[in-house]
Amino acid sequence: MKLKKIKIPGDTIIIPMFIGLMINTFIPSVLQIGGFTTAIAKGTGPLVGAFLFFIGGTISLKNTPKAIGRGATIIITKIAFSVAFGLFVTKVFNNNFLGLSALSIIGAISVANNAMYSGIVDVYGNEIDAGAVGITTLSVGPMVTMAALSSAGLANISILSLVGTVFPLILGIALSNIFPYMKKVLSNGVTAIIIIVGFALGCNISLLQLVQGGLPGILLGVITSVVGAILCVSTDRLTGGSGVAGAAISSTAASAIATPAALSAVDATFKAIEGTATTQIAASVIVTAILTPILTGIAFKMAEKRGVNPKVVA
Repeated sequence: MKLKKIKIPGDTIIIPMFIGLMINTFIPSVLQIGGFTTAIAKGTGPLVGAFLFFIGGTISLKNTPKAIGRGATIIITKIAFSVAFGLFVTKVFNNNFLGLSALSIIGAISVANNAMYSGIVDVYGNEIDAGAVGITTLSVGPMVTMAALSSAGLANISILSLVGTVFPLILGIALSNIFPYMKKVLSNGVTAIIIIVGFALGCNISLLQLVQGGLPGILLGVITSVVGAILCVSTDRLTGGSGVAGAAISSTAASAIATPAALSAVDATFKAIEGTATTQIAASVIVTAILTPILTGIAFKMAEKRGVNPKVVA
């Protein structure tokens, strides 16, 4: 009997992270033997930097005006929602909304799974929706979270530290857009670096932290997909879109799992919640990978009922 293959959302980072998590939970001494083993397990900072460099290599600055407008509309709405919600939780709920902190909220909501977005709009959207990914990919890594928390006085991050954090990303973008062969090389290495980063992140998380972050993480995923879709679909439609792009962008990127580690690397005060925030964001990645395609299908059908064909450019 032929077994059916099961696709795990965000598997390239989730599976190695789970392996590292299990090792750190049951046989943590293995990670302390020294050499390259300990260097990888405890070297999340350099690895996240390398990860941002590779991600930068996948970003293209070329696009059409309409695609730029659509991409800017939906990603700005998504980022604005994440920052407003995160700061609201900080000011009103003392940075604890049903177990969620501003770090996990902004980290999860602000960064979309652009690979999934591209796949979804290929089915439900048009060429303008597809081209918008050139802009939505600009919101990657910990940049938004760092800037929001720092400007609100919730993080002690200097301008130089912020520049130093995003510089690998900027360098990757510059090299890949100047030298086409670099784009190909860096793009081909993204999956490999994601696997390594996932393992390293898992090596700094315990099973207890995963259990503690479970239910809030699921809630975070629901908020990211459902509330995010409502807001992004609204602004998408107001600016001439069908709503498909707004629904398709309402997810959490697997790369966002590295955001808490990046924050704690430049501000040690986040070290205490790094593990919990990481597991909550990981849960959001999985939940949104399930909900976002469903919500996009609903947005597609709603557009058809209004007499709009989302697959045709107006």
